[in-house]
Amino acid sequence: MVAIKGRKSSNKNPPIMSHEFVIQNHADIVSCVAMVFVVGLMVQVTSPWAYTFIAIHHNVSSLISLDGSVAPQPTKYTTGWKDACAVFFYFLITIVMHAVIQEYIFDKVSKRLRLSKSKLSKFNESSQLVVFYALSVIWGIDIIVRERFIFNIPALWTDYPAPMSFSLKLFFVGQLAYWLHCYPELYFQKAKKEEIPNRVFQATVGLVYTLGAYVLNFQNFGVILLVLHHAGEGLLHGARLVHFADQKEKASKAAFLLANSTFLVARLASLLISALVFIYGLGQINSGLNIAEGYFNTPAIRYGAFAAVAVFQFYMLYVFLKYQYKRARENQVPVVSKVKVLKQKPKKKEASKKSGGSEDEVDSDQGTKKSVRSRSSTKAK
Repeated sequence: MVAIKGRKSSNKNPPIMSHEFVIQNHADIVSCVAMVFVVGLMVQVTSPWAYTFIAIHHNVSSLISLDGSVAPQPTKYTTGWKDACAVFFYFLITIVMHAVIQEYIFDKVSKRLRLSKSKLSKFNESSQLVVFYALSVIWGIDIIVRERFIFNIPALWTDYPAPMSFSLKLFFVGQLAYWLHCYPELYFQKAKKEEIPNRVFQATVGLVYTLGAYVLNFQNFGVILLVLHHAGEGLLHGARLVHFADQKEKASKAAFLLANSTFLVARLASLLISALVFIYGLGQINSGLNIAEGYFNTPAIRYGAFAAVAVFQFYMLYVFLKYQYKRARENQVPVVSKVKVLKQKPKKKEASKKSGGSEDEVDSDQGTKKSVRSRSSTKAK
């Protein structure tokens, strides 16, 4: 008897520690690494070490009244080297959250839309950026309202360097963790070579500007700039998602109109607030440099920070206007007047003239042909 071989399965598991294995299971691998720190909190020997990565450190002692006459003030925080440990831990958490949201939400939506490969890559990029920008804007607005930055704008420079609240410090830690996680995501998502430079530039700019505001103790002012920037960018990526989903293009036009208007307002507002704080506000208080106390109010730092913000805003405006001009030229369809030349059928008279005879000649020819046919038929009889 001939043995019947079973059908080989096409979906083979990739070998362990191969590139494909790491890419497919990167969320599980990273979550296991993060669980090491969580389990470390349960063991007394390793709990101080794990606590360094998970908790927020460098707190300033709050004012507590022994007799209860003064309400206890919330704990404030400053910057320090232990913040790097917290950023690393939440960097791992961000990778896991990105993979979970991508698998259970974005992948299912993209399958229903049936997008091409090029559109699918843009859809995935815009989807995760929309989630990040939306959460950042909501979180940032909550901090601005609680800290009353809008109602007390002079406090942005009179209280410099002001200690941070727990929510504000965790906000900046999350921002730094997100921009750091964008680098390994290029490998996990198998980004194309032509997409890598743009995405690396975006992540690097976000990381450098956020880190600069955090290290130089411009956190109170930085959260306002980040909310403005994230609102403009988030609506643009949201409009792109609407464009992918809307086939009639009515909703996409309205979404892009709102996004473009918000983008321009955010750029101009960022320039005005930066000039108000760096040039006018911080110039009213004492200038000096004290690294131990986190005091970086020198003319070089102030004007350098304002120049960095201004250059970035003008660059964003340049890219935005260039893209809009390109789209406007593509939408303009050149109207070319094509004159159709209709070939008229020659009339009988013209045809007869071209053939070199008149109507009478044609009739006589037809008559002779008929007579010849009749003679031939009589002879045959």
